[in-house]
Amino acid sequence: MKRTTLLAAAVMVAATASAWAQPETRVDVTQSAGQATATGTAKLTAKIVKIDVQTRTVSLKSANGRTTDLVVGPEARNFEQLKVGDTVTIEYKEALIMSLKKGSGPLAMREREISDRAAPGAKPGGTIGREVTVTADVVAVNTSTKTVTLKGPKGRTVDLLVEDPERIKSIKKGDRVEAVYTEAVAVSVQSGAGK
Repeated sequence: MKRTTLLAAAVMVAATASAWAQPETRVDVTQSAGQATATGTAKLTAKIVKIDVQTRTVSLKSANGRTTDLVVGPEARNFEQLKVGDTVTIEYKEALIMSLKKGSGPLAMREREISDRAAPGAKPGGTIGREVTVTADVVAVNTSTKTVTLKGPKGRTVDLLVEDPERIKSIKKGDRVEAVYTEAVAVSVQSGAGK
C-alpha cells in the first residue's frame, strides 16, 4: 500500500465529511522564551446508518441529520468490523512551532510522513499526515511594523508578524529560525451503544 494513496483517501474522507456537517474546531496559541506554537483541531462525528458490503459503501449520518455515502477503499483494514450504529470520528490537526536558533548551519527543509493503521481484527481507523521542518535565515527585522523577514533554503522570503515587543527585540538579522509544521488526519470507529 502506498502512503500517498492512504493520505489521499483520508483527505477525501475529511473533505467530504466537512461538506455535510459543521465540525467542532479549536485553536490554541502559546508562547515561551524563543518559541511560539499554534495548534488547530477540527473534529467531526457521525453514526453509521447503512453498510453496503459489495461496494464497500458506508452511509454516515451527522448530528444535524444529513447523510452522506462514502466508499471505503481497499487500503482501509478491517472493513468487516464495521457495524450499523458504530460512531465514526474524523479529526484533523495542524501545528506550527517557530523557534529562534542562534548560530550557524545549513538552511534546510525536511519532510517526514506519519502513518498508522488499525491492527488486524480491530475496528478500522488510523492516522496519516506529514511533518515539515524548515530552517531559515532572518534577513530583516522591522520593529516599527513588527515584522521579521525570513529567507528559506529555496531563496524565497516571507514576512512574519511578531506581536510581542520583547520577542522582536531579541531577533537580529543573521539569526536562524526553525519552523516545524505538522498536519494529520485521524479516523477512528467506536462500537455503537449496547453492542
